[in-house]
Amino acid sequence: MEPIIIYTTNWCPDCRYTKAFLRERGVAYREVNIEEDQSAEEIVLKANNGVRKVPTLEVAGRYFACSPFDPEELALELDLPLDL
Repeated sequence: MEPIIIYTTNWCPDCRYTKAFLRERGVAYREVNIEEDQSAEEIVLKANNGVRKVPTLEVAGRYFACSPFDPEELALELDLPLDL
């Protein structure tokens, strides 16, 4: 699987759900907090048409937001099993 970058904030419950979903499936990711990294916030804004939407995931140069958290959509986007 391509490396995954998750753009997050500390307060975001959808970010926590997304990270847990990936951890449960053994998927490695790199987390970038957009409140601590101005360039990361700019990436999120650009990827989401000016909306500060987290989590935003980057996979193989493609971006998608998972907010509100939707495990079915996330599993489909990443070609992962929904159920363990």
